[in-house]
Amino acid sequence: MIYTSASEWRNAPQKRVLLFAMSGLGKTYLSNMLRSTGDWFHYSIDYRIGTRYMGELIADNAKREAMKVPFLRDLLRSDSIYIGSNISFNDLRPMSSYLGKPGDPAFGGLPWDEYTRRQDQFQQAEIAALHDTGHFIERSSRLYQYPHFVCDTGGSICEWVDVNDPDDPIMTDLAAKTLMVWIKGTDEHTAELIRRFDREPKPMSYDPAFLLATWNAYLDEFNVAPDKVNPDDFIRWAFAKALAHRQPRYQAMADKWGITVPQHAVEKVKDTEGFVGMIADALEMRG
Repeated sequence: MIYTSASEWRNAPQKRVLLFAMSGLGKTYLSNMLRSTGDWFHYSIDYRIGTRYMGELIADNAKREAMKVPFLRDLLRSDSIYIGSNISFNDLRPMSSYLGKPGDPAFGGLPWDEYTRRQDQFQQAEIAALHDTGHFIERSSRLYQYPHFVCDTGGSICEWVDVNDPDDPIMTDLAAKTLMVWIKGTDEHTAELIRRFDREPKPMSYDPAFLLATWNAYLDEFNVAPDKVNPDDFIRWAFAKALAHRQPRYQAMADKWGITVPQHAVEKVKDTEGFVGMIADALEMRG
């Protein structure tokens, strides 16, 4: 790790951290809070994906839908209107709408082949965005003169990491440049995430092998044809399995390459001093 003790962390003139966890546990809250101080550069992996790597795909998907409407089709073909993605740090719905959900087109579902094609695109984009972290660390310091740096990752980072490989290219790259910080939730947090997801199911990205196994298990259990699957029913059913699938991966990432902070500690952080103290406590516990 780039900081091996609490004192080394507290005294570091340039603090660089990367936050990873399931969605909803405080990564973006902490990142926004740090950015608001004016001393921290906030690098959002999801924002980078949605602008640099998938922006054209997202916009083209919206245009494809608009082309189905004769009035909009004529305006688009004559370049009389512009359709683009207005993705932001706090609103990633344009990217979610592109990823979509598999199942019955009558309920907004995508054919399986198209759905997995978009999943593959996202995987490649996220890996590229993660490897861009070093570039933004250098850029934030040289160009914008920020002393500190926080990377806010998506929940799917663990899907592309081989936690059994000590030389995993993603983790060795990131751990050499940032302090990897896992925000660990409790069983109560997991239950709340499931309840929240059940109210508003959102597209997610998964390891291809896990996704295929989960899809096939759903088809077998409910005896339904792929093109008759209710998309929301499937992703609700898959979400709890995804949480269980991801938890040991996050744990291994933190054990091998970083530190762990409990989610209840994140809730108490209100300023930079509290954040620095939380990280220092985690470094002391790790020893």
